[in-house]
Amino acid sequence: MITKVQSAVQEMDAVDRALYAAIATVPTPTLDAGLRRLSTAANHSKISFALAGLLALRPGAPRRAALVGVAAIATASAAANLAGKALARRPRPDRDAANVPYARHVRMPVSASFPSGHTASAFAFATAVGTVLPWASAPLGLLAAAVGYSRVHTGVHYPGDVAAGAVLGMASAAAVAGIGRSARIRPTVS
Repeated sequence: MITKVQSAVQEMDAVDRALYAAIATVPTPTLDAGLRRLSTAANHSKISFALAGLLALRPGAPRRAALVGVAAIATASAAANLAGKALARRPRPDRDAANVPYARHVRMPVSASFPSGHTASAFAFATAVGTVLPWASAPLGLLAAAVGYSRVHTGVHYPGDVAAGAVLGMASAAAVAGIGRSARIRPTVS
């Protein structure tokens, strides 16, 4: 059984590395600068925090969405950066070996590669805000997907790191939303 699991993990890793290499070989000069800027702008969840700040200016549901979104970012970031990366310890991709064009490069983080913290935080924010403001789900989900792809495009993550980050982000948002619902529904004790 362990041998089959190890073989499956090795095969998934081979697919992940092949996808990374394939993305690196596709010439995309029109997209390179924009995706590099997006990847950098997503550092420390700056995009999500800016959007949360704008939402917080409006009372009611937008302000609740901002609060839930920020709580989801904190949860996802801690799960990805403190737990996930420490447990997985997957090395970052070798951009030079994969021939990722220099025009795509952003600063290579020193942390482990798996899971993508940028992606986890972006999906956590998008999912959490979408639970309060359903109309925001699609645009924020597309933004989160673009952030995730930008991390592969710039060569700092494998596609599997991004997929894991997205799942972790959505799970973090669900946990935060569940805690928020239970806090609002708490019965009164007399």
